[in-house]
Amino acid sequence: MGARLPQGGFDDEDDLAPMAEINVTPFVDVMLVLLIIFMVTAPLMLAGIHVDLPQITAARQNPPQKPLVISIGADGALYVRTDAVERAALIARLGALRTTEGDSIAYIRADKIIPYGIVMDVLGDVASAGYTRISLLSERKAGR
Repeated sequence: MGARLPQGGFDDEDDLAPMAEINVTPFVDVMLVLLIIFMVTAPLMLAGIHVDLPQITAARQNPPQKPLVISIGADGALYVRTDAVERAALIARLGALRTTEGDSIAYIRADKIIPYGIVMDVLGDVASAGYTRISLLSERKAGR
């Protein structure tokens, strides 16, 4: 007769074989706890050492500047900040502002009825005056 199986139908030899797989669940648990600890303590480490800095009376090196806004009104009139400027004098005016105030961002605003070609011409004039950082301004639609 052959080998008899126990009543449950399982062979007892399989239960006694050693397990050859590594159980990584405890390792993952420890790593997650360490990650949480580092996430909580990292902002505290950025504060560094408290230092009382000396106070000085010297002027700031880079005083804050008013933004350079070029506006094109509905009637086609040009404005640099709040001053009206003729189209022929725009490049000279912007060049003078750039030499006195330094390089800054130039913002261009135009009424929505102004043709695209006129806006692009003004954009070209601003670039010709030496401004390399130019942004076009718009408004967000209501309800969005």
